[in-house]
Amino acid sequence: MPLLEVTTPALRRQFLDLPARIYQNHPNWISPLDHDIEAVFDPKRNHNFTHGEAIRWVLTSPTSGEVIGRVAAFINHETPQTDPTLPVGGLGFFECIDDQAAANELFDAARQWLGQRGLAAMDGPINFGERDRFWGLLVSGFTEPNYGMFYHPPYYQQLFETYGFEVFFKQYTCYREVATHLHPTFSRAFEKYAQQYPTFRFEHANKRDAEKLARDFHHVYNLAWANHSGVNPMPLEKARELVKEMKPVLDERLLWFAYHQDEPVAFFVSLPELNQIFKHVGRNFNLWGKLRFLWEKRKYMQRTDKKLFGVIFGVVPEWQGKGIESALMVHARAEFMRAGYSEIEMNWIGDFNPRMLALTRSIGARIYKTHVTYRFLFDRTRPFERSPIIR
Repeated sequence: MPLLEVTTPALRRQFLDLPARIYQNHPNWISPLDHDIEAVFDPKRNHNFTHGEAIRWVLTSPTSGEVIGRVAAFINHETPQTDPTLPVGGLGFFECIDDQAAANELFDAARQWLGQRGLAAMDGPINFGERDRFWGLLVSGFTEPNYGMFYHPPYYQQLFETYGFEVFFKQYTCYREVATHLHPTFSRAFEKYAQQYPTFRFEHANKRDAEKLARDFHHVYNLAWANHSGVNPMPLEKARELVKEMKPVLDERLLWFAYHQDEPVAFFVSLPELNQIFKHVGRNFNLWGKLRFLWEKRKYMQRTDKKLFGVIFGVVPEWQGKGIESALMVHARAEFMRAGYSEIEMNWIGDFNPRMLALTRSIGARIYKTHVTYRFLFDRTRPFERSPIIR
């Protein structure tokens, strides 16, 4: 089957258009913005190109010439490798008709390209960027996707596993109604830290002070997350970029921080669930799309049954297990309700993070969707090991 590297505007358009055909009979599918997909492959907008490289292909039918599949492969040379004998690359943005031979062509292309560059395995489907978006294969909970998360048809799981991919880890999206009562232990933690004000304080962000928001996020993120397998430390400039990107859609009442003597020690960062807006806007974020977005956002923010999604939660190691996260949840929940949010989905809780899973259970959340990050070892005789558990 002809495999074409995406190097022209016409091929880029075919790469972007394929999902609309694959998902035409999937009413829960919400298309990602073309703008967001293209940003991943633009060296001017994706800083990972400064220490990495990426390639993407479309696969066409040998009879009709119609595009029937797509995939990308990438290397980030600064991604921490837990095992120096097993350098790992990435495969992502996979879409394909229900045909194992076609899927194999796409997987083979990524495998060969990565192998030629000295890699010994590939993880997929993942993003050429941060883990907060375009990461993992949906295998359970085929409901409307949250912004930045892919929806996939059920048959993709078989395409991956038949080829030989094995589960490296699972990522759960958990759901709860905001009004659901928290366990009494949360209130006790709230009261404990309230008695220590102002040594300890809990505040939502002020979006008018973007620099403080970026610095506080950067501080907690690097202490709480940057030592995890496959997670790079975040430069302050990247944190500033994230805040700048979020600002048009940010609701400051959804970004909560805990402070000890003015040092940020925990955060719970959430956003309005943007796909509830974008599903009325479409894929094209041109001038008309932006105007439509502003109108739909205005209507959505006036509702009292809004959905938010948890982007990231973290506690610096020194304060883990001491109730900081419980007190933070009490503060956040009260503000969410005042702001008219009735549902919350918490993205990206790895099965390698039992503490976070325990916390979600403790607040009455249930697993709602499951994405899988697969790994394929190029040496098929090498024993496979799953992602290590965070202790």
